[in-house]
Amino acid sequence: MSQQNSEKTNQEKGNIMNQTALRSLFESFDSGSLKLPSGNTAFSDLPWSKHPAFEGVELKHIVTAKDTQGQFSYHLVRIAPGKSIKTHIHETQLETHEVIAGSGVCINEDTEIIYEPGTISILPAGIPHEVNAGKKGLYLFAKFIPALENS
Repeated sequence: MSQQNSEKTNQEKGNIMNQTALRSLFESFDSGSLKLPSGNTAFSDLPWSKHPAFEGVELKHIVTAKDTQGQFSYHLVRIAPGKSIKTHIHETQLETHEVIAGSGVCINEDTEIIYEPGTISILPAGIPHEVNAGKKGLYLFAKFIPALENS
């Protein structure tokens, strides 16, 4: 085997291991739990819901408007590879994203923000924004203040 082929094979193995590690990171978060004085909620017990407007986007509602009297809501967001949450505005909600796994780009106030694990982004109320998943998909923890009304 030539050195070039060997390097390519090692790179492919590295990519597969990277994808496995990212998936593993998300799966460990997806199987986590919300722990409150009133009790625990296992994330694995909560269903994934298809986003009502964006194909390839699923949500897991961790804390809902009903739970907090509308003060805030928390959601796991899973965006399939190459899919997007197209440009939209939350008129009254501040939104934050914490990138758990995968990669992508967020357009926030006309600025491209690279999304990779460990990135935190703040999206002010009334500002158009969009999120585009990379070829490995994108996994976010999204928080809204006040809560999303339909969560």
